[in-house]
Amino acid sequence: MADTTCSSSGSHTELSCITASCSEGETDSRRARAAAMTGVGAEDDIPLCERKTVTDFCYLLDKSKQLFNGLRDLPQYGHKQWQSYFGRTFDVYTKLWKFQQQHRQVLDNRYGLKRWQIGEVASKIGQLYYHYYLRTSETSYLNEAFSFYSAIRQRSYYHQVNKEDRPELVVKKLRYYARFIVVCLLLNKMELVKVLVKELSEEIEEYTQRFNTEDQLEWNLVLQEVAAFVEADPLMILNDDNVVVVISNRLQEGGMPPLEQGMVVGQLTLADALIIGNCNNQVKFSELTIDMFRMLQALEREPVNLATQSSKPGTLEPNEKPAKRENPHKYLLYKPTFSQLYTFLSASFKELPANSVLLVYLSATGVFPTGCSDCDGPYDFGGVLTNTNRDVVNGETVQKRNQAQKEMHCLHPGDLFPFTRKPLFIIVDSSNSTAYKNFSNLFGQPLVCLMSPTVYPKSMQDQSQRGSLFTLFLYNPIMGFLSVCGLTSMRYGLWEKAQEILRKVFLDIGQMITSSRVVDQAYLQFYGDEFLRLLMIRFVFCCITLRLHKLFRETRSFPESYPPLPKQEMVESSLLQKHVLELAAMLDVQNLFCDGMLENY
Repeated sequence: MADTTCSSSGSHTELSCITASCSEGETDSRRARAAAMTGVGAEDDIPLCERKTVTDFCYLLDKSKQLFNGLRDLPQYGHKQWQSYFGRTFDVYTKLWKFQQQHRQVLDNRYGLKRWQIGEVASKIGQLYYHYYLRTSETSYLNEAFSFYSAIRQRSYYHQVNKEDRPELVVKKLRYYARFIVVCLLLNKMELVKVLVKELSEEIEEYTQRFNTEDQLEWNLVLQEVAAFVEADPLMILNDDNVVVVISNRLQEGGMPPLEQGMVVGQLTLADALIIGNCNNQVKFSELTIDMFRMLQALEREPVNLATQSSKPGTLEPNEKPAKRENPHKYLLYKPTFSQLYTFLSASFKELPANSVLLVYLSATGVFPTGCSDCDGPYDFGGVLTNTNRDVVNGETVQKRNQAQKEMHCLHPGDLFPFTRKPLFIIVDSSNSTAYKNFSNLFGQPLVCLMSPTVYPKSMQDQSQRGSLFTLFLYNPIMGFLSVCGLTSMRYGLWEKAQEILRKVFLDIGQMITSSRVVDQAYLQFYGDEFLRLLMIRFVFCCITLRLHKLFRETRSFPESYPPLPKQEMVESSLLQKHVLELAAMLDVQNLFCDGMLENY
């Protein structure tokens, strides 16, 4: 059943929804051709134009499936090799969709076209749009995928499948539901997700009772994963009618401090991002951990038509591309091996345009050095885990090697040194994140590394399955703030007031970064890009909040950065601390925070 539940080592998310579909339609095609133009009358009695209609439809159907099957053979990395193939595939599916619309009556009478077959074509087009989104990071294509998936449900294309004595057809329906849920999650349509999960649960129950299949456990696991994913959100925002308000966390117009006149910042642009998830036991769905899911949205703009999407199937323009790429291109790597991770890193590095930045986000289990070392080199502090088949006990890797040797299934800080020849922005969320503060900027290019706390207070450690607190701050700072305060719901009016305070904090942090005489120039070089600017400002806010919180007393419980940010001017700034305490007072949680300067940093 593969496409949304596949978790093979290091497999790339783009391919997770394609491979299972590549062969499932071929048998149907042969069966349909064999039945075409039979049982209705002798073939000689069929008008030539109608016979040609059926022949043309069969050709388009075969061609579309052939092209779709070829998607799995496309290179997983690189920006250009796949575009022409995707364009041809879109073109054929566009013709196929319009053809079946224009000749529906003939195809019904002479070919025996069933509604589930129309649904399959619509589902394939939805998959194409979804994968085009993954390849380009253009969120508008998510809306197109949603419109096709939504039409399948509204028009009940798969409704009659349950009456057929063919379990493989029911599996098509279940896979459709799983794909639709992924798209709805990415579009934050949480109420619809809950409805779809309920419908999927009923479909799975009927399927397993009727056919007594071996994949029952797998489908039940899909349900468990998506339920845990939905429940991982730490906060409910309620309006005056006690209805949950869904908040988008993509970058919105005016959602970050502007560049003011006189600010001297770099002109670099975030072009590529590798989002890597390899945390043991973290909530996941469709090869996206909750941390990966949050970070990918933090690196996307809000689509203009997200709330007003109402397009219908049949109005495809698959070759029409946005004039400007609004979002950085992203690779989503779930539990990659070291060689896979390095391959994607190298591809991104090779194709990085001039005056551009590569971002590497690592959300992974920490790997610690064993024994004592006489050196303090870039391979002596451990790093983060890459995928391996070795045993894992209680979330930590079992060591089965000579202790004098370095861990081979680990991304060490030194492994990233070759890529510092170009501007590099790193985020490490791990129990051994601070291994990466031992960087050396060998080539003089802009280089920043933001590192998570390595230890959290015991009262907060139980929440790690639902995503990291550090990534939550980078994704949605108010949610991070409320999470450390133990608040799980709030009124929308209060949320709006909290956002007003946050805007003031962010404005002051931005001015401090750009006006400081001691801040490292790398921060100024990256500040010109809106995504990186927001990540740096949210990082500072996270630092201040955790340093003021009474439960965070250990130095290891504070985020760190390379190069270090100036303490007195930023993380210990009395002005910024005042803003944080103002926010705490408004939320009536000021008793959780220290009032004044901190002694231990």
